[in-house]
Amino acid sequence: MTAVGIAAKMAIRRVFAEQDLREGGAMTLPAVKVQGLSYWYGNLQAVKGVDFEIFPGEILGFLGPNGAGKSTTIRMLTGLLTPRSGKAQVLGRDIGRDDPQLRAQIGVCFEEKNLYLEMSALENLDFFASLFGIRNADSLESLRRVGLADRARDRVGSYSKGMRQRLMIARALINRPKVLFLDEPTAGLDPVTAAAIRRTIKEEAERGAAILLATHNMHEADELSDRVAFINEGRIVALDTAESLKLKYGKRSVRVRLRDGDGVREEHIPLDDAGSSARLAELAASPNLLTIHTEEATLEAIFIRLTGRGLEG
Repeated sequence: MTAVGIAAKMAIRRVFAEQDLREGGAMTLPAVKVQGLSYWYGNLQAVKGVDFEIFPGEILGFLGPNGAGKSTTIRMLTGLLTPRSGKAQVLGRDIGRDDPQLRAQIGVCFEEKNLYLEMSALENLDFFASLFGIRNADSLESLRRVGLADRARDRVGSYSKGMRQRLMIARALINRPKVLFLDEPTAGLDPVTAAAIRRTIKEEAERGAAILLATHNMHEADELSDRVAFINEGRIVALDTAESLKLKYGKRSVRVRLRDGDGVREEHIPLDDAGSSARLAELAASPNLLTIHTEEATLEAIFIRLTGRGLEG
């Protein structure tokens, strides 16, 4: 989403909030609110006082390498781990205690697959829906959304790793959750299936779900996220829209390709440098000009600049 699109979404949110106040209602609240959340594994502090909010209809990309603290944060927010310090609320309810009412309103998809391998995909979803008291769950439609309708009655033990990942996503959506926690949701999927899952994630946000998307895939975070949180070694080192991060930390440039004898040469021109306009005009007028492309910093390049490490590291 562009910076203009995100600004429009935030403006709409403010309009509805102001309308609620005029009508005697409450200001629109974040679906997820995290303050100073920390966790230790023995002497290792995996999460170090993170703060962030996610509003209904918003996708927050949690971008960082393996071991950065993404999964640990999700496990705390979903009640699988108890925070050592700090606090958080999901849908206005405190985390860290057994809360069936809250569990019924969230969806979770972890990298680890905890499916019933002897059951079919339909049986897995029907059983999971029954835990929420959902009657007449449209499990087949959920499978269709992730491209598994034609294998709905096959035993999950016969599924490939990618198919099991898609079933995990279908299971996370079966209760039409108000908050979705997705941990590397497209890991191990082929490009076509990954694109379909990303469309499904966008649809869930458009429906109004607040989504925490943990990933180390910068293209996925850039494509889906309204805002991006860079997390490294348990700390959030930056949190803003992707466009704002690129403007703040990146360098604008133009890549020019020209004929050079029998070959091709490239020249990169930083747009913010003195004299770059004149040089660009000179190259644009060259009879050897082939192409001109604008370039912007990638999220990974910005992450490396801020942390000194890559997203795969």
